[in-house]
Amino acid sequence: MELQKLYSYVRKSIDAYGMIQEGDHIAVGISGGKDSLTLLYALAGLRRFYPKKFSLTAITVHLGWPDMDFEPVRRLCETLGVPYELVKTQVAQIVFDERKEKHPCSLCAKLRKGALNERAIALGCNRIAYAHHRDDFVETFLLSLTKEGRIASLSPQYVLERTGLVLIRPMMLVPEARIRGFCSKYGLPVVKNSCPADKNSAREEIRRTLGKLRQDDPEVGARIFTAICGAGFEDWMPKSR
Repeated sequence: MELQKLYSYVRKSIDAYGMIQEGDHIAVGISGGKDSLTLLYALAGLRRFYPKKFSLTAITVHLGWPDMDFEPVRRLCETLGVPYELVKTQVAQIVFDERKEKHPCSLCAKLRKGALNERAIALGCNRIAYAHHRDDFVETFLLSLTKEGRIASLSPQYVLERTGLVLIRPMMLVPEARIRGFCSKYGLPVVKNSCPADKNSAREEIRRTLGKLRQDDPEVGARIFTAICGAGFEDWMPKSR
């Protein structure tokens, strides 16, 4: 995927839902994975020409895995002119060593998001950008349907009631395959996830199922996303045209 195509995807989402307003200070959640690094690259570029001026700070919550090195991410942020914050935590120790969680993902996510929100507020940010892409929306929809018996998906944006922070998802229209191609083309410094539960979750199970469906019909994910967009979820109403 070319950079201009990435800008087009991201700007279309931002414009449709009013994700960025004049003077916003946006915290970009950086896990070190391909998705968050692509989002960082997109927003850093959009700053230069988007009509509403905004600033960025990249924030990584280090979960405590000793072999995860974020120095290449720091260097990328320097190249892009984005301040970088590394928040060191003991989430891995709490979840796996102390609590010995059999299903660690939920607690890990709660602690990680709490640390991210706390630092964002301390830095004066009013919005947080997550790197969920189109396939994440589809997978969440299928998870809710098959595991919880309800029809729901991620929201393009919403307000975190306890903090007032606005969470935005500017890559909601970008297919995951395009992100993989972009990371490869631009040589983004992806940091391998050391978590032992990374490939052993309900989401990964849904991802494999969706992969099997795509073998017979490559466009099935796109059609499910179209159905989500047309489902009439209250928090999916566009803010502007």
